[in-house]
Amino acid sequence: MGSCQLSTVNCQLMNYMSKQINSNPARSAITAPIRLLAGFTYPFRAFTLIWQTPKLWTYVLVPVVLNFLIGIGLYLSLLFPSLAGIDVLVADLSVRFNALIASFPAWLSFLGGFTIAFGWLLRVLLVSGLLLIIGFLLVQFGVILGSPWYGKLSEQLELLRNGQLPAEAPMDLASSLRDIQMAIGFELRKLQILLSIGLPLLLLNFVPGFGSIISSLGGVALGATIVSLDFLNAPLERRKLPFREKLEIIWASFPASGSFGVVCLGLVSIPLLNLLAIPLCVTAGTLFFCDRIWPVRFAAEETKSAPKTNITP
Repeated sequence: MGSCQLSTVNCQLMNYMSKQINSNPARSAITAPIRLLAGFTYPFRAFTLIWQTPKLWTYVLVPVVLNFLIGIGLYLSLLFPSLAGIDVLVADLSVRFNALIASFPAWLSFLGGFTIAFGWLLRVLLVSGLLLIIGFLLVQFGVILGSPWYGKLSEQLELLRNGQLPAEAPMDLASSLRDIQMAIGFELRKLQILLSIGLPLLLLNFVPGFGSIISSLGGVALGATIVSLDFLNAPLERRKLPFREKLEIIWASFPASGSFGVVCLGLVSIPLLNLLAIPLCVTAGTLFFCDRIWPVRFAAEETKSAPKTNITP
């Protein structure tokens, strides 16, 4: 009883502090670098928690096996053929540039060195983009296929951190159909964002000057936002929130949510490591929710009547 009262007091205190920070622009600006750095730490904190909590390993190992199988399929079907295509493209461009330089006066022959440097730079950029795309696809397939285990993992983490879960509606056919409808709608809204923002960013590559730089930065921001939606979705979905509200919550948690999304996007883009990164980032997303979202938006309401749960703490 005393621990429940203490938890309520702590939640109220954190809620009050968060409101004070958000209502004071000067203080919010001062704490922004701290929140930015804090977002980077969550995957590493998640690794420590999983390592120290053996009962969570079951919810991690099965998705890792699924990710391994999905990764093999993606790398065999996309990575190796695309690498061969990149080699052909770079070689073709090098031949064209060398032929152009050969028509220049002899004193401009030093430009041949720039051709080699440009070829390597182009190769690095294309391979990096390819790894980002494959990592992004791995997240989408991995999160969907591993959702039963990730949902249980997130539930156990939230119960471990908050001591409670939100009240759940009785399971029946109508609620199941509603859940399926929300899941499909969530994926369609993500696809809508990707197409409406991603295609204009892609076209910016054809704009001379800063077009490619803006496109690259915008692509990273877009990818980080989608990844944040994926890894924060489990606790938000338990509260049956619409897509727009989920997106608003992520933007309201900026800059911590921004750095969280960037580091997760980086982890899922590294070959082999990304097979382990998805359950790690799901764990990190739930920790982020418990630390930075739940106290501000849900604690006051949910601690009034903490529901009983059959999940073992």
